[in-house]
Amino acid sequence: MAIYTLPELPYDYAALEPVINPQIIELHHDKHHAAYVKGANDTLEQLAEARDKESWGAINGLEKNLAFHLSGHILHSIYWHNMNSPKDGGGGEPTAADGVGELADAITESFGSFAKFKAQLTKASATTQGSGWGVLAYEPLSNRLIVEQIYDHQGNVGQGSTPILVFDAWEHAFYLQYKNQKVDFIEAMWEVVNWQDVAKRYEAAKQRVNSLLLAP
Repeated sequence: MAIYTLPELPYDYAALEPVINPQIIELHHDKHHAAYVKGANDTLEQLAEARDKESWGAINGLEKNLAFHLSGHILHSIYWHNMNSPKDGGGGEPTAADGVGELADAITESFGSFAKFKAQLTKASATTQGSGWGVLAYEPLSNRLIVEQIYDHQGNVGQGSTPILVFDAWEHAFYLQYKNQKVDFIEAMWEVVNWQDVAKRYEAAKQRVNSLLLAP
């Protein structure tokens, strides 16, 4: 039985035009994201078989595969909801007037200003070597927001941090439209950020602190 399933898009393929064209959204969701879901489910089955047979020769590779596919599934599931059409309120800067004042304040406190945060996340996303992501995450030990640069889907992240805004910098996210101009794609992404979704993820991430950092 499949454990993970491909979530439906919260909008149609053309909803994010002109920032992301429909062909990219369709291929990205229906093919690439679907492949990570299948990969995670297949790897779980292979791990179950290894346990049953007590055959551990491939355990290292299987655990790496699970981390890769599962993290890909999780990040993409966040990614789709992190975006919204400009005509439906996507883009701009988070403000109290939009009901996301706590998020806006946290960004200013953590980075100095929204402009400084935007510059850091843009650079982190655009300079990923090979395949990766730029991520805004809540870090519970410091109770602040940090920017992370993820390699592939899962490397180079703080173990307790929770992603709340993710920019996909893999070529399949932009190449059909932006060619090799990754930085142009990342700059355009700011026009479709769904700050309402990011704010909800920020509030949810803060609630995890007590369970994540239990005192001995």
